[in-house]
Amino acid sequence: MGKPESYIENYLYREVKKRRGLCMKFVSAITGVPDRIVVLNGRTIFVETKAPGESLRRLQEIRVAEIRAAGGDVRVIDTRELVDEFITEITATPAEEARAA
Repeated sequence: MGKPESYIENYLYREVKKRRGLCMKFVSAITGVPDRIVVLNGRTIFVETKAPGESLRRLQEIRVAEIRAAGGDVRVIDTRELVDEFITEITATPAEEARAA
């Protein structure tokens, strides 16, 4: 049996907190919205965590598309490696971002 979703979600929380960011559990009256809101390095990003290899449910796909259509940033993360890549991306300095482009 693989790692549960909480394994990824807890890892995300710890990594964001290490960098003095916010990783808030998001509870909404609207179903299908992402689990977390991450505020770090001047950015606010919705994050849906999943167990490794797990896909979004249809309603979650709709909510992610709605948020993105409104200009929001949404990430779907299902591994520790993707958490690490996410953290690296949002903590990169402008010079590092330019080199990566």
